[in-house]
Amino acid sequence: MSQGLRIAFFGSSLVSAYWNGAATYYRGIIRALHARGHRVTFYEPDAFERQRHRDMADPDWARVVVYAGEGTDGVERCLEEARSADVVVKASGVGVFDALLEERVLELRRPGMQVVFWDVDAPATLERMEKDPADPFRARVPRYDVVLTYGGGAPVVSAYRAFGARECVPIYNALDPDTHHPVPRDARFEGALAFLGNRLPDREARVEAFFLRAAERLPEARFLLGGSGWEGRALPANVRNLGHVYSRDHNALNCSARAVLNIHRDSMARFGFSPATRVFEAAGAGACLITDAFEGVELFLEPDREVLVARSGDEVAEHVRRLTEPRTRRIGQAALRRVLAEHTYTHRAGSVEAALGVGRRPPADPAREQVA
Repeated sequence: MSQGLRIAFFGSSLVSAYWNGAATYYRGIIRALHARGHRVTFYEPDAFERQRHRDMADPDWARVVVYAGEGTDGVERCLEEARSADVVVKASGVGVFDALLEERVLELRRPGMQVVFWDVDAPATLERMEKDPADPFRARVPRYDVVLTYGGGAPVVSAYRAFGARECVPIYNALDPDTHHPVPRDARFEGALAFLGNRLPDREARVEAFFLRAAERLPEARFLLGGSGWEGRALPANVRNLGHVYSRDHNALNCSARAVLNIHRDSMARFGFSPATRVFEAAGAGACLITDAFEGVELFLEPDREVLVARSGDEVAEHVRRLTEPRTRRIGQAALRRVLAEHTYTHRAGSVEAALGVGRRPPADPAREQVA
């Protein structure tokens, strides 16, 4: 396969992170692919008010096509246009027309074209198929040329292969140093601990256990909660609800709080090997990161030196209580050095090329080597 692929990508949104946790991931991967000579057209629906909450203009490193979120005429036109691409990607979690797209992209296949399913929530997809033998996606999995996943490591690879996947390759979250980097502190986001994440059914209990429990243990400290959906939720008096935090403010938040907390959703925590986008955003800003424990964390950041790991809200509170300014800086700077050396989207784009059969060898990616 030659370089300079034309890639048609059907995903949730590239230009809006509103109720769209995959936005940073998409942006990093696609921008890095563009830098390596590939041309990406990103097709996204006008749905869930994302176009009203855009946090970036159309980029110069991708062509963005927005189609109507109701009625199928718009998505059908996009599918017809995608017929000329070298690679067609259907991402999970578009939010509308998912079943239609899963089937119709396979009908576009012609000689020289690859059709890819890119699962940005593999644990949820796999659990859904396990529970429902009649799920139509079960029969479609073997028809895709390759399944790429947001994470999950060996457990996800094995599970997808059991469903007949020809090939399954994890493409982990990473850092785009051009968009996530150290900035001056901002008084709006100063506090002992910040957590950023939308309120979701399979995350809320873990937010209560790891974040709100820690806030209750440290009533004298200021805690910051960012993300959509927390309005109306009873919070401890020392927790400030920031609401939706636009991407342009993520660096300031990460650089201003004494520490930043990462909390996985239930399914991601069970499968492991799935560091969230926030992990690399925080590390890229040189923040001191505390994460809930997950299998495989040491493949990305070294515990106690580059990241602090907690198994409960009590442990989160203890980490926060013991943090000094010098230790906070040491951990944050060590994490920044590690992600720049091994976990940028340039590294991940190389892994995508390898999965698609592009001849260029990807940069070293020790996390991927663990599931090869």
